[in-house]
Amino acid sequence: MPDFNAVLTPGDVENGYINTVVEIPEGSRLKVEWDREHNAFMLDRVEPRIFAKPCNYGFIPATLDEDGDELDTLIICPEPLATGVWLKAKVLGVMKFEDDGEVDDKIVCVPADNRDDGDAITSLDDIAHTVKQLEHHFTHYKDLKKPGSTKVVGWGDAEEAKKIINSCINRYNTN
Repeated sequence: MPDFNAVLTPGDVENGYINTVVEIPEGSRLKVEWDREHNAFMLDRVEPRIFAKPCNYGFIPATLDEDGDELDTLIICPEPLATGVWLKAKVLGVMKFEDDGEVDDKIVCVPADNRDDGDAITSLDDIAHTVKQLEHHFTHYKDLKKPGSTKVVGWGDAEEAKKIINSCINRYNTN
């Protein structure tokens, strides 16, 4: 019989794998967010067409980033993934990001089992062009409303990403 009280964990972080839940499919301009208080997804806003998400966007369950939200993920996948889908993903690195002066890091990952092309992706170096696109998007996606309010402050490898994930797990467990 299934355990209906089971909770999705952050995953096997030490071995470089996380569980991530999709909030926004690649190509969408709908800013959907997980609402912990109501245990449901919520449409926060509609972004301008030119700022549709360049990849699937999600979060790691049972984490808390410095901005008070779950730790974000940027899921590099050959297809858009539906809101609410969760997957096991391989950690590639981290985009160190600030939004209105607050730390809002984003873990870059790929599906753990991608038999098309993803199994060949093992680090951020393997997706260098995508990294440039992500940096451009996140540097400018709020320019029409609040120019200069977002900033990519750097990139880190999988080891640095795992440290950030573990810090966010600890923050979640102590709050």
